Amino acid sequence: MRRVLLFVLFVLPLAGACLATVFGTVRGIVHDPQHRPVSGIEVVLKAKASEFTLNARTDDAGQFHFDAVPLGEYTVTVSDSNFVAHQQIVAVLSGTAPILHFELRLPAQNQTVIVSADAAQTETVTPTTLVDRLQIQETPGAARTNSLAMITNYIPGAYFTHDQLHVRGGHQVSWLIDGVSIPNTNIASNLGPQIDPKDIDTVETQRGSYSADYGDRTYGVFNVSPRTGFERNNEAELVLSAGNFYQTDDQLNFGGHTNRLAYYGSLTGNRTNLGLQTPTSAVIHDAANGYGGFVSLIYNADSQDQLRFVAQARRDFYQVPFDPNNPQNDPGTMLRDANRENDSFAAFSWVRTFSPGLVLTVSPFFHYNSADYASDPNDFHSAATQDRSSKYEGGQATISWIKGRNNARLGFYSFAQQDAQFFHVVYNDGSGKVSPLSQNPDGSLIAVYAEDQFKATSWLTLNGGLRQTHFSGGVVENATSPRAGASLRIPKLNWVFRAFYGRFYQAPALGTLSGPALNDIQIQQGLDFVSLRGERDEEHQFGVTIPFKGWVLDADNFLTRATDFFDHNSLNNSNIFFPVDVQGARINGWELTLRSPRVRNRAQFYLTYSNQLALGRGCIVGGLIGACPNPPPGYFFLDHDQRHTLHLGGQYTLPWRAYFSTDIYYASGFSNSNSNIPGDHLQPHTTFDLSLGKSFGEKFSANLQAINVANRRVLLDNSFTFGGTHYLNPREVFVQVRYRFHY
Repeated sequence: MRRVLLFVLFVLPLAGACLATVFGTVRGIVHDPQHRPVSGIEVVLKAKASEFTLNARTDDAGQFHFDAVPLGEYTVTVSDSNFVAHQQIVAVLSGTAPILHFELRLPAQNQTVIVSADAAQTETVTPTTLVDRLQIQETPGAARTNSLAMITNYIPGAYFTHDQLHVRGGHQVSWLIDGVSIPNTNIASNLGPQIDPKDIDTVETQRGSYSADYGDRTYGVFNVSPRTGFERNNEAELVLSAGNFYQTDDQLNFGGHTNRLAYYGSLTGNRTNLGLQTPTSAVIHDAANGYGGFVSLIYNADSQDQLRFVAQARRDFYQVPFDPNNPQNDPGTMLRDANRENDSFAAFSWVRTFSPGLVLTVSPFFHYNSADYASDPNDFHSAATQDRSSKYEGGQATISWIKGRNNARLGFYSFAQQDAQFFHVVYNDGSGKVSPLSQNPDGSLIAVYAEDQFKATSWLTLNGGLRQTHFSGGVVENATSPRAGASLRIPKLNWVFRAFYGRFYQAPALGTLSGPALNDIQIQQGLDFVSLRGERDEEHQFGVTIPFKGWVLDADNFLTRATDFFDHNSLNNSNIFFPVDVQGARINGWELTLRSPRVRNRAQFYLTYSNQLALGRGCIVGGLIGACPNPPPGYFFLDHDQRHTLHLGGQYTLPWRAYFSTDIYYASGFSNSNSNIPGDHLQPHTTFDLSLGKSFGEKFSANLQAINVANRRVLLDNSFTFGGTHYLNPREVFVQVRYRFHY
């Protein structure tokens, strides 16, 4: 392990990039009505929702170039005293370099021209969705610390069941902050989201068809651009809320900026009596609380060097609800299982612009994560304890070179991981005995990649890359992951067709158990613990993006075949869950998103739909396994298989600085694991959420939010995860107020 760390520290400053970047590049050409290049024209790039601004002038060829632009939506304006101002709106996606064309017009020819550009869509084959902080604030329930509505409402095929986020039929997702990966190989043991939504400026969600920048956790990638202080001028904001189930979710944040420095910080606290999804319609023993802090700093040392630092620390506590009528419980007893989580990370980035189009980013990082599950020692029939903590130290570097038709990236990424694990089961019914077990596994991952986007013509872009990964832990594995794709834009219509083929490797969790202390479990229950292997995926995908008068329709079809598919399973009735490898899985479907422009400057709508089939095959072959002499023939439904998932929502601006926001959710029901309930799947259900808000001047605003307004209570799933079965959460109603002030 020491040699791995030394290797990381030595190579990191010299290497090119890994994983991903939170930046894109905006470039363009300015010409006059005779299509001659115009030099010396001022070009201003400004963020849609903050004061972040970059300035440039066109060169002798009429070209301008903005490097290291954070992801999000921007306006690009060119102006000159002899011509009419010209403005374009552009969405910057990570790793893209759209080319904008500006034709200056004489004042007699036209007035101010505003054009909406989707140039980045021709640069990438990855289905991508941007959600900004205003959408998070106005979407019902999305701004709460433990909410994932910013993902599930806007991303097709994303849903939340048995207290786990699923995207495209898998649990394994990647969170990036400021373009830096936050590694976590123990996703199945964590209940809370990685980053508080109130600290997010923009989140870029990608699903499938990833470039070689992206490696493990292939079912969803959430690239977060945090709040930076560019939207503030020495201002603070106090957020307070209160609602039923004694819930509150509060934050004090502050930020500001100068010409060279921007800063943002926040302190957050929350509590509720409705934390986890309940195994019965009654809410029993389900309190949750948490607190944390977040900081982001950006310093522009000079015109070529930028330093960025982001860090977070949070702690969460969850009571585990139970069904008092479960015959396996001791009558009249109150089970008091609880899960405690800690999560802290810090990432530092140095961004160096050598010349237009040539940018190096070096980012060392540290991540600590723990999840401690504890039962009351007197629980009947058994009381279990599982404590797990993980430390990750590593770094990534990124070098990108944009020249002419090429957008090339070269990369390196590595981390070392150390786990501490403790496991103990007490059988209070006398049926067995397990001695306490402690172990400290460690591991490491090293990956290198190369990627290029080549604009063969103005309407055809080719993408190709290769990623090589070495993992060392309970097993030693190497994986070669090629990626290839193409996007084709139909002139005049501006329809963009895309296709992709790629392979992915997901490193396994270190956590499995071994040793003589487990002999009794293995003998009595026919169970065993086998080292996990990494999941290997093969993906085929094709799709189309269709813009029409500001509306954007996106549709795609995908097929993922997985070997050693990651899932999780429980031990006895202990509510202790271990990661497992299912021999294989096949997930396929088609997805649809529809986004509207601002209709009459008042309303904006969205629709997401997924038709998906998530199937498994074979036996459990890694982690906590049992005897499987006769594997089930063919494929079987995975516990989170759901054929139809639909979200329909929008925001409407009302008079008197008020707004109304809503989301209607339909789901056809997850697969049924109880033979006493007829059918392969559980019953479908529909919920309705709303938010009504108003601003009172520049400093004060308030909104009323309601989740599951109709209080629809249905059996959501009956899989073997936290608490067993789960019901849809009851109606939640809460009021949130925001007060902004200068300091």
